[in-house]
Amino acid sequence: MTLVVVVLGMSFLQRTTVADENKTAFVEANILSIFYHELGHAVIDLLQVPIYGQEEDAADNMSVLMIHQLFEEESAQSIAYDSAFGYINDPNGTEAVAYWDIHGPDEQRYYNHVCLFYGANPDERELLANDLGLPAERAETCVEEYEQADASWGLVFQELSDPSSPGSLEFVASSNPDDKLLNDLLSAEIEDLNAYYYLPESVQVTVEACDEPNAFYDPNNVSITVCSEFVEHLETLYEL
Repeated sequence: MTLVVVVLGMSFLQRTTVADENKTAFVEANILSIFYHELGHAVIDLLQVPIYGQEEDAADNMSVLMIHQLFEEESAQSIAYDSAFGYINDPNGTEAVAYWDIHGPDEQRYYNHVCLFYGANPDERELLANDLGLPAERAETCVEEYEQADASWGLVFQELSDPSSPGSLEFVASSNPDDKLLNDLLSAEIEDLNAYYYLPESVQVTVEACDEPNAFYDPNNVSITVCSEFVEHLETLYEL
């Protein structure tokens, strides 16, 4: 109720500014989550991490663990909350579920994301889990699911913290001025990550146009590409 009163008391310009800031926060949270996911693929490839199950699920888990580990609680919750919706690529439910795809169904990835993040700190994240609709039956297993994921990835993160490893993330910005948000966000994030994590060889991270909203890791070139079309896609998703 208080939030409604405050918003109604704002000028049109103030409300517009808040809306724009919320949209930008949503886009940035999802870009970070997607980037961590693709970094998960790179780490699995370069460290030859054994995966039992789908690699896409393992990369999803690494993304959540990084959000949990890298950010203070308030920021982590904000990023995890917004990025949960990035898994819902068909919010109107008009597309057939591609059960043959290497990614799990959108809704399953959504609940896995929420459960794992909640399980990492259930005392402080119960409200978030409720807001995102995590069923009580699933919530009962989330702490155990987090502990399993943390145990599996813990040795990997230890290996990534070895400063004797020669590799790092190397950023290649887009030359298109319209890609400023992506350039600024990923440039700053990569600089921060390079202070904590070390790779067996360097991974190039490039922002470029791909004719589709996508991001992918290429093991042949040891590179991560984040497509500039993702920003418009996420802005549209935010409006739905």
